[in-house]
Amino acid sequence: METTMQKIREMIDVNTIVGEPIVTADGMTLVPISRVNFGFASGGSDFTSKNSNSDKNFGGGSGAGVSIVPVAFLVVKGNSVKMLNVNPPASTTVDRMIELVPDVLDKVGEFLNKEKEDNDGETGYNF
Repeated sequence: METTMQKIREMIDVNTIVGEPIVTADGMTLVPISRVNFGFASGGSDFTSKNSNSDKNFGGGSGAGVSIVPVAFLVVKGNSVKMLNVNPPASTTVDRMIELVPDVLDKVGEFLNKEKEDNDGETGYNF
């Protein structure tokens, strides 16, 4: 059992959960995030009975399983860090609206700054 647990520990390390960063040509950095589940089970028995004089009976078994599932990417561009879910969780409309608030504020700020520049050539409305 010790050998099996050691092999499982060797397979699963922090680099399995938080992957190596990937830098794209335009300077964006993607960091893969995974969910890791593993389990281990073992059992054994000794099949002696009152009617048997044999001590050769024995039963046993063991098993292990590992599941590695990608769940998200951290997207780093400049001073901005966003999380991109691979399979977004089922959420309500209110949850989705709350997630969109930062993006909406960025778009409104960009629009207002562009309008201000068009009107008087100065920047303004910093959010």
